[in-house]
Amino acid sequence: MSDKADQKQKRLPSTAWKPGQSGNPKGCRTGSRHNATLTAQTLLDGEAEALTRKAVGLALVGDMTALRLCLERVVPPRKDSPVKLTLPAIGSAVDIPAVTCALLAAVAQGDLTPSEAQAVDGLVETHRRALETSELAERIARIEDATGL
Repeated sequence: MSDKADQKQKRLPSTAWKPGQSGNPKGCRTGSRHNATLTAQTLLDGEAEALTRKAVGLALVGDMTALRLCLERVVPPRKDSPVKLTLPAIGSAVDIPAVTCALLAAVAQGDLTPSEAQAVDGLVETHRRALETSELAERIARIEDATGL
């Protein structure tokens, strides 16, 4: 393509939206719904009981999709459960090995699953980084005070 043709193709009419510009900067109102969603809800109102009975009937006959839908409503997907574990206090990064030892012991005893221990260890690591950042900020402040910066 020639340069002139390329430049002509790149020009936008003055009424066109500029890149990054929205026709409605405020966007949709919070909680607003699409017309298709509203229409579907209107059609399903009053039919929920009949549809549920039909799905249960199909599931009882052996329709696997209906069975899966019914079971998903009866037994919701498993969510994380609280982990009850006493850990040593973490005052500085020096205390972290004691905490990881407690986590390993809890897994070995069967009090925690490995995935639960890994999740708790992630939280401990985040806390360690926060402590480290705080300690570094204090050290920098002391050095600046000592040097008069």
